[in-house]
Amino acid sequence: MPHSPEDKKRVLTRVRRIKGQVAALERALESGESCLAILQQIAAVRGAATGLMGEMVEIHLKDELVSGETTPDQRAVRMAEVSHLLRAYLK
Repeated sequence: MPHSPEDKKRVLTRVRRIKGQVAALERALESGESCLAILQQIAAVRGAATGLMGEMVEIHLKDELVSGETTPDQRAVRMAEVSHLLRAYLK
């Protein structure tokens, strides 16, 4: 969870944008838009989700590993957790 109000606002803005894109995708499917238009909308949703993931990883690393009050052992464990998550995400 983002700790600073600025980070939280940025993440929520991204989530709301994704929500709007998914709603537009649903409308396109319901109205029978062309496959190309639907594929473009899916690509936009995927790009937005990837941007959200990048933003959250950056916030997490900053909050937990850089400015957080963690010991070197805790940082190593948390870094391993993030690495595992990123590997799963990138599959």
